[in-house]
Amino acid sequence: MRTVLTNATLIDCVSPVASPGCSVVIEKSRITEILRDGRQPATGDSTVIDLAGEYLMPGLWDVHIHPDYFMTLAEMPIADQVALFGHRLMSALTESGIIGFRCAGAHHFMDVAWKRAFDSGQFVGPRLYASGNFLTTTGGHFLTSGHAVECDGPYGFVKAIREQIKNGVDHIKLNLSGGIMGPAWDRHWHSFLLKDELEAAFEICRQREFKVMAHATNPQAVKHAVVLGAHSIEHGYIMDDECIELMLKHDTWYVPTLAISHLTPEQAGNEWERAYVQQKNLAHSLCCRADAASDVHATWFRKALDAGVKMALGSDIRPLKDAGLLEMGLWAKDGATPWQVLLAATKHAAMVCEAADDLGTVEVGKLADLIVVGANPLDNVDHVRQLRLVFKEGRVVSDKRH
Repeated sequence: MRTVLTNATLIDCVSPVASPGCSVVIEKSRITEILRDGRQPATGDSTVIDLAGEYLMPGLWDVHIHPDYFMTLAEMPIADQVALFGHRLMSALTESGIIGFRCAGAHHFMDVAWKRAFDSGQFVGPRLYASGNFLTTTGGHFLTSGHAVECDGPYGFVKAIREQIKNGVDHIKLNLSGGIMGPAWDRHWHSFLLKDELEAAFEICRQREFKVMAHATNPQAVKHAVVLGAHSIEHGYIMDDECIELMLKHDTWYVPTLAISHLTPEQAGNEWERAYVQQKNLAHSLCCRADAASDVHATWFRKALDAGVKMALGSDIRPLKDAGLLEMGLWAKDGATPWQVLLAATKHAAMVCEAADDLGTVEVGKLADLIVVGANPLDNVDHVRQLRLVFKEGRVVSDKRH
């Protein structure tokens, strides 16, 4: 099947411009030709879609997600939770144009199950990169989520990591420190792992060639993770100049998850943020913790951005169809340019997932996972909300033009 997209204003996420009068040819799921300056390809018996000057760009990503949290299986049986997660993932693709997700913790390997279902074509959904459980210590971070496995001692972590690998994960999620959302003893300025636990966990991941997604929320945890070889630092609520220097030196990715500290009733600044906080109805004590952490988090986000640290967009909130879009708005609010936000949500996110050879930009040879939006997101990132079309491998999976 050959599809020709004509009269597109192209944002390829290679260069920071919107190019009008473009045509993109898709054959056998991949982009085979890009014509600019009004030039038209031969159409023959192709399916031709006239985009009427609207904005064609790579699909969006969210590289820090979890399924919904339920404290016990009595609250919702596991089969229902798995089904709900799949529904949320598919809705994010069709309703928001999010074509890729990296999971940061899910119980019962439900992320692995949905990854396999999507990859096999059994269901039409986004590309999913699975972590299985997130691993922490006894008395570690966010135990009430249901997604944590408590480990103690070097071999406790080694065994748990081997279990994740055996069950088909793509990467290992280690929670090295506390968080903003949790009980009184779960604080983001506290680190949880001992030196021998850290070294053993990172060593087995190196030996088995699995990337570490490191929940690190204070300078000590960030530095340990970077020096030991973490692929990405998640959150980085509190950092220092040495953290920035080490991330640059070791070429480490940073996923700041601004939503965790920024989305409270006191901070909500637009209709989407206000709708989210009203629906979330977060406990007052947790709102206070988030508000207290927000300015420091924003400061280190901006310092990392200005220093040139490699950064990608991940939200850490739900529902998945809204989460990435909210996070994009928060990046802009904290000083990122629209171009920096788009890169973080497309090209850089694909790079974090080691999928950049096939995804993340609109280039010849890449898979045609694309979206069309009604206004220029280089003027305002919230314009990605004006979704018109979603393509997966060149097939239209969502059409909102009518």
